[in-house]
Amino acid sequence: MSRTVIRGGLVITASDETHADVLIEDGRIAALATTGTPTTQTWTADHTIDATGKYVIPGGVDAHTHMELPFGGTFASDTFETGTRAAAWGGTTTIIDFAVQSVGHSLREGLDTWNAKADGTCAIDYGFHMIVSDVNDNTLKEMDLLVQEGVTSFKQFMAYPGVFYSDDGQILRAMQRSADNGGLIMMHAENGIAIDVLVEQALARGETDPRHHGEVRKALLEAEATHRAVKLAQVAGAPLYVVHVSATQALAEIAHARDEGLNVFGETCPQYLFLSTDNLAEPDFEGAKYVCSTPLRPKEHQAALWRGLRTNDLQVVSTDHCPFCFTGQKELGRGDFSKIPNGLPGVENRMDLLHQAVLDGHITRRRWIEIACATPARMFGLYPKKGTIAPGADADIVIYDPHAEQTISAETHHMNVDYSAYEGKRVTGQVQTVLSRGVPVITEREFTGRAGHGVYTPRSTCQYLL
Repeated sequence: MSRTVIRGGLVITASDETHADVLIEDGRIAALATTGTPTTQTWTADHTIDATGKYVIPGGVDAHTHMELPFGGTFASDTFETGTRAAAWGGTTTIIDFAVQSVGHSLREGLDTWNAKADGTCAIDYGFHMIVSDVNDNTLKEMDLLVQEGVTSFKQFMAYPGVFYSDDGQILRAMQRSADNGGLIMMHAENGIAIDVLVEQALARGETDPRHHGEVRKALLEAEATHRAVKLAQVAGAPLYVVHVSATQALAEIAHARDEGLNVFGETCPQYLFLSTDNLAEPDFEGAKYVCSTPLRPKEHQAALWRGLRTNDLQVVSTDHCPFCFTGQKELGRGDFSKIPNGLPGVENRMDLLHQAVLDGHITRRRWIEIACATPARMFGLYPKKGTIAPGADADIVIYDPHAEQTISAETHHMNVDYSAYEGKRVTGQVQTVLSRGVPVITEREFTGRAGHGVYTPRSTCQYLL
């Protein structure tokens, strides 16, 4: 039996902050006890970690990543190996990625393809959501089987006609099925049909620069789609999780639904909290680095998103990590913003940026852990195995130095992408050591993990329903 003791740190969970020692046995948390008590002094261990002056926090759960995603004629630049290693460097110990059903193919084929990509390559634990691109009778039956197997969430798109898009009838049918089988529908809420018209009109006017990506994907069309998704879910009697909420108006639709007592949830991402249309407008095609969908919004939307995180109208911060290199990938859209691959790198930066938000007064320390660890674990059926520090939980633990200062940069990050969306941003707080199921993956700022340590993790149904 392998035993590790973490001594002297401030243990922070979504509900508590306490100076405690943590005992780990065979990859799980065995006990917590107040530092310096007779109980902890009797603990013996093979390894002791001194966390004096540091935070001891649960490993982050990033519920929205896209490793190796095919998009726009290319692929996301992070593999499951490089992406999960970078996640570990940033204090994230579990990702939930998206397996893709292609039109004309089964859910099973898509899931098998993504399992093959990830198997034996991940540095940390992982699970899958299923992107549903082709709703038909067979797809609906497969949804039932996948839920039983631990793939309990399904993503649909109101955007990207001709690629991932589902119409209202297809969405309703999938929602009705999830109401029966316990699955959770995740929605990319933008009116893609209307957006395509605006794209065509903008290009016809010669408006080809990256900033026009944000101008055609209007906040009102995010709000309209969010409203429609809420009403369809209400008709179906199904819960709804709206991904990457970026706009004040869309958040208002979620808040209204929640005020009515509906099981409607919202996720936002660091890019919407820290970046804006100012980045999209950077000259010399630099704005292409910031092209993602939903798009970055004017800065005034940020205050509403922070307020939504404080009031719990937004419950989760994920990254939507989907990196494309500037050279050779983002450049595909020179002269036509609609051909810029959509996505930003960020899986390594989320925990640090949210800690900076604590220091900036946007959220509390416990709320930081809640939105980055505990709630994503509960939302997607991983709690309390993941997302907390408690007896019986997996020993996914981060020793975090709240005083270390760092400058975010592509020169020092570990994501397989040639730029950082937060280049030059100074933040206080840094991951020091990361344990995944009790095994050191990062040790005092050195990578000590390995490809294949991470294991596939089946999930139960949503544990966050009202």
